[in-house]
Amino acid sequence: MGLGYLLAPTTMQGGEADQSFALLLGTFFVQAGGAIINNMSVLFAIGVAVGMAKEQEGTPALAGIVAWFVVQTLLGPGFVGVLTGGDVDPSYGKINNQFIGILCGVIGATCYNRFSTTKLPDFLAFFSGKRCVAIITALVAIVLSAILFFVWPLVYNALVAVGESIISIGAVGAGIYTFLNRLLIPIGMHHALNAVFWFDVAGISDLTKFWSGQGEYGVTGQYMVGFFPVMMFCVPAIALAMYHCAKPTRRKAVLGLFASAAFCSFFTGVTEPLEFSFMFLAPGLYVLYAAMCGVTAAITVMLPIRAGFSFSAGFLDLFFSSQTPLAQNPWMVCIVGIVAAVIFYIVFRAVIVKFDLKTPGREDDEAAPKTQLKGDAAFVAYAEKVLEGLGGKDNIAVCDNCITRIRCEIKDRSKVNDDIIKSAGARGVLHPSETSVQIIVGTQVQFVVDELKKML
Repeated sequence: MGLGYLLAPTTMQGGEADQSFALLLGTFFVQAGGAIINNMSVLFAIGVAVGMAKEQEGTPALAGIVAWFVVQTLLGPGFVGVLTGGDVDPSYGKINNQFIGILCGVIGATCYNRFSTTKLPDFLAFFSGKRCVAIITALVAIVLSAILFFVWPLVYNALVAVGESIISIGAVGAGIYTFLNRLLIPIGMHHALNAVFWFDVAGISDLTKFWSGQGEYGVTGQYMVGFFPVMMFCVPAIALAMYHCAKPTRRKAVLGLFASAAFCSFFTGVTEPLEFSFMFLAPGLYVLYAAMCGVTAAITVMLPIRAGFSFSAGFLDLFFSSQTPLAQNPWMVCIVGIVAAVIFYIVFRAVIVKFDLKTPGREDDEAAPKTQLKGDAAFVAYAEKVLEGLGGKDNIAVCDNCITRIRCEIKDRSKVNDDIIKSAGARGVLHPSETSVQIIVGTQVQFVVDELKKML
């Protein structure tokens, strides 16, 4: 999309492409990328539903999209206007957002987990089991819509009010905005705040004015430029700090996660892979991270530096935006970023070690012999041993995985034998609660879980 906007900047304003090859190619790139970016809310509804369901198959995805359609229909400006007699709060025009997508995904997954095995009387047997999930999901989504009808305007307008209140304080306001932006990422509500500063909710339109060239030199871009040092330099520095803080025996296992997350952040400005790797393991550290991002952004704006992005604050967008009329000292992003990266690295490494935070690679478990998993037979053998150590299939209620771990809900903890599980080659076994077991396998965990699910 960044390349597309460089070739065809009029598409940022919704203009039509000229018939020149460059403009047509740019418009093609923008539309191709927009096919994904513009539908992120729907992808959240489907992805969260599948990801949180006890079985990753099509039914929860269908339930998630059913919930999405119900909410979007009942809370769309058109129908809300019918309910209110024509007086529609602007917040309903923004109901198509990632936060609502997450809620719909959670509803779809919850309904699947609870009702996918429901047995109805014979005269309703056709709708038993998985067939009833979408129906129940629709009913729950109707209730959610009724609640959101009153709650959503309060939530959205509160975020708008916060955004508008910090507009008048310049660089400090940009820093506060950046802090809140990072802080809201775990629930996806940062997009509502972004709408205040980047688009036309409060008339700022920092993003659209920057790319259209209709903004004010030295002003436009201040709500975007602060993200560049963070995403291009500070996030990779955090990845390096966590890598160095990982236990020596686990550094190789987490290297892929940190290296790919660092590259992704630097090149494209996508930071979530790194942020989600520690925000729930060390929430206090994440709050510190958000605060440091805010300070970095405020300093960047004060210098002054101005740059913008069409997608996110990575190298691609910095390169493209540096050639636009409203760019101001974009090369200084690298200087600020390098200095900030050193500070981020030192602070993160010190805090992680000082408070023994359980960032990836620092989990509490005993070392175990490392097994090289090669071929289907090895995955089957690993899964068989894990199944035995978990007390057999009758003791497992739910089985899933994240990037490196098997995550299970078990019925009787006394039947779990950590030593048997470790003998399979697991790097450790954790017990977050009486009914939860996490088995650290490594980046090939999905293939072990696939075999384990077959056995279940």
